[in-house]
Amino acid sequence: MQAEVIAIGDELTSGQRLNTNSQWLSQRLEELGVPVMFHTTVGDDLEANVRVLREAAARAEIVVCTGGLGPTADDLTREALAACVGVDLVLDPQSLEHIRNLFARRRREMPERNRVQAMFPRGSSPIPNAHGSAPGIDMQIARPDQSPARVFALPGVPAEMQEMWRQTVEPAILAMLGGQCRCIRNRCIKCFGVGESDLEAMLPDLIRRGREPRVGITVSRATITLRITATGPTPDACQQMIKPTEATIRQCLGELIFGEDEDELQDAVVRLLSARGQTLATVEFGSGGLMAHWLSEADPSRRVFRGGWILPDPENTAAAVSQLAEQCCRQFCSRWALAVGPFPASDAGGGPPGELHLALAGPDGTTTKTTSFAGHPDLLKHRSVKLALDLLRLKLVQK
Repeated sequence: MQAEVIAIGDELTSGQRLNTNSQWLSQRLEELGVPVMFHTTVGDDLEANVRVLREAAARAEIVVCTGGLGPTADDLTREALAACVGVDLVLDPQSLEHIRNLFARRRREMPERNRVQAMFPRGSSPIPNAHGSAPGIDMQIARPDQSPARVFALPGVPAEMQEMWRQTVEPAILAMLGGQCRCIRNRCIKCFGVGESDLEAMLPDLIRRGREPRVGITVSRATITLRITATGPTPDACQQMIKPTEATIRQCLGELIFGEDEDELQDAVVRLLSARGQTLATVEFGSGGLMAHWLSEADPSRRVFRGGWILPDPENTAAAVSQLAEQCCRQFCSRWALAVGPFPASDAGGGPPGELHLALAGPDGTTTKTTSFAGHPDLLKHRSVKLALDLLRLKLVQK
């Protein structure tokens, strides 16, 4: 059984508002063991809504929509659903009474236009909305040679949508599944230090399509995430399926792996330093203090991160950066000091790669590293700071 999530509204297709409802609903469906194969966002146009709903019903057993159930002329979900199955809209007296009472509790008279919110495609069922004037719609769309698709239309207001999901939609989907939902569980392995294609080549056919458990690979600002996804009858069964694949990944990638799930490099560094009772200070040139900001968030108690300097660019030599790292280490009385920068000029003009200098001052002396940078300017600060953090991480894990 597969699902599709549809978000409706011009404010979404225009980019004026972020579509968080689809993310939330996808997470809830996955918890029930129903994979979401499609996300669709459509504007407030009747013909487009009808087309999107028909396409979704043709390829998914469960369709969950949000938005378009208000009282105004651009709220078209109920009309689009009726058009999909070729029926008219009929009034539900109980829903109308609920809407009237809702306005009465607010000491307001219900505008006549809100009457449309009590209209439903013939043959559908209302989904109660205890705290809003927009009931949802539960209906089926017939499919040739297949069982009907079940469509749940919910309002776009997140608080109302989420409550209606928990109270009505989730139990209905569980009943469709025979009360026995299959579990989907994920495990994310975080890596840094090589490119995406190089890392994939190090794994023995793990990212092959059709493999169980599935392994996906994504990259965000030089951090690579391997996502292991298992489907099984219970959470424990899923975890047991994940373990051999995770062990293989760890064996193949070794020290390229710095953490799991929500970990970032700064979390790994703070964890390693804390376990050793050691401290860190930083020197940054031109980064705006990005490394200090990340470390402060990872170490709010400041047991590990002593503080740092944010300085104008020094002479662009490894020796100058190394000297400032040593001075910082002494000034903050820290076990380690990391220096990063100055940042090379952007290569957006097609020129040769610039050089980035890193320095790690510590009890055994100072380690320096110079690396070239050729990439999108947006990656420059994040990748440079991660290179510095990883220099310290590797030093700690190898000691």
